[in-house]
Amino acid sequence: MNRDLTVGNPDKVLWKFCIPLFGSIIFQQLYNIADSFVAGKFVGEQALAAVGNSYEITLIFIAFAFGCNIGCSVTVSQLFGAKQFRDMKTAVSTTLIASGALCALLMAAGLMFSGNLLHLIHTPEEVFEASKLYLDIYILSLPFVFYYNVATGIFSALGNSRTPFLFLMCSSLANIGMDILFTTKFSNIFTHGVDGVAWATFLCQGVSCILALVFVFRTFAAFRSPEKASLFSWQLLGKIAMIAIPSTLQQSFISVGNILIQGVINTFGTGVMAGYSASVKLNNLVITSLTTIGNGISNFTAQNIGAGKRFRVREGFHAGLKLVWMICLPFAVLYFSAGQTLIRIFLDAPSAEALRTGTKFLQIVAPFYFVVAAKLTADGTLRGAALMKPFMISTFTDLILRVVLAKTLSMTALGSTGIWLAWPIGWAAATLLSLRFYRETF
Repeated sequence: MNRDLTVGNPDKVLWKFCIPLFGSIIFQQLYNIADSFVAGKFVGEQALAAVGNSYEITLIFIAFAFGCNIGCSVTVSQLFGAKQFRDMKTAVSTTLIASGALCALLMAAGLMFSGNLLHLIHTPEEVFEASKLYLDIYILSLPFVFYYNVATGIFSALGNSRTPFLFLMCSSLANIGMDILFTTKFSNIFTHGVDGVAWATFLCQGVSCILALVFVFRTFAAFRSPEKASLFSWQLLGKIAMIAIPSTLQQSFISVGNILIQGVINTFGTGVMAGYSASVKLNNLVITSLTTIGNGISNFTAQNIGAGKRFRVREGFHAGLKLVWMICLPFAVLYFSAGQTLIRIFLDAPSAEALRTGTKFLQIVAPFYFVVAAKLTADGTLRGAALMKPFMISTFTDLILRVVLAKTLSMTALGSTGIWLAWPIGWAAATLLSLRFYRETF
């Protein structure tokens, strides 16, 4: 159901819109968590290390898909708020065409250089073959990743957060079952274990993508405009790119930063790699959830700016801040107090080093979720207003600090613990910048 975010109480409107988005990202993260869970439980610690190692590289590709998502979503939100339905349809078809071309280039580059990227992050020889196999299969699924992200961005732009939630719920639950099936019943076919996990995700993502696109086309057929919409527009592509490119760069540099940090982590051995792989998936569940709520705030901001209701933006920011802090609370308490139990979920017989690493990471970062939540809420507001420069400045501040401090502190007596301390320091500095930019603008 499409929802006009420009009318009604901002608290109620934003909460009704964002809660299904939060549910969607929980199920989206189940894809990655399921892969790690099944690899660690049914294959072994090295398989978990391989999946986690490859995951940092897959985030580069996801960054481009996210850019297409948010560029299309903000543009369509503004056009929907302004009731310019012909241009809205053209913006969607333009995004689909441009995303397809970009995806093809990334697939070619990824398949050619996946091994080089794994060597670049110092992947240990004992997990190199499994890491490359998982990564190559993931690259083959990129068309599904791209077009699904675009489809969910379109739904969000129209205020429809329920439809993608239902798709993700079904496909994520199916993915868990297929992961287990492929690594147990069909273990004679998928001899490396991680390839069974990867192919299960490939199939489930494909089904979700196709269904989402079918619903997008059916939804847009219902919008009427006096003139036929053009299939492609360079002007609208430029407008989309103004949002998409900074968002892609932001996510890409974060991914590159994570890869550099992964390279530092890999020097501490497989035990630390496995512990980090498990804990960072739990951490990413929170951060991605908060980012998705930020995207919802972007849609709220864009629709209201498109409708000429700028006065509602500040109310939306405060409503969003209350929402993300409520989401943070149970995660922060659970991760800090029960981190060791959560790490054991991913590993059947964890080594002492893996268990110690994962628990320590969660205890260090969990209390600072409230800080980064404020940053992502402010970022969502700035992005919805197409103010990308301040948004990128705060993000790069966080990234640079984390990479530099992870490398520097890991060489002190703190060892691997020094790497985890880089997270809250980077978050705190970037949050101060984001809030300052928001207050200066609104």
